[in-house]
Amino acid sequence: MPPAEREILNRLKRVEGQVRALQQMITDQRSCEEVLTQVISARAALDRTAAHVVTAYIDECFSQLPPERAQEEITRAVQLLSRVG
Repeated sequence: MPPAEREILNRLKRVEGQVRALQQMITDQRSCEEVLTQVISARAALDRTAAHVVTAYIDECFSQLPPERAQEEITRAVQLLSRVG
């Protein structure tokens, strides 16, 4: 498995752990502030993971495309990222 892929999977596993912890926090009736803080943290981690996915995609895929096609794909990736934020 390529290092970039391994890094993305590790990040997703950490996010999964955060989400499971959130579920437990709800079950334990933790305060809204504590839960919301963890939701924000999990979302930030997922956003950072999305950035790593895009970086890996650019490195692996766009570098092999003809310049015109690469530009089209970059534009599409930017559009996808704008939906994330």
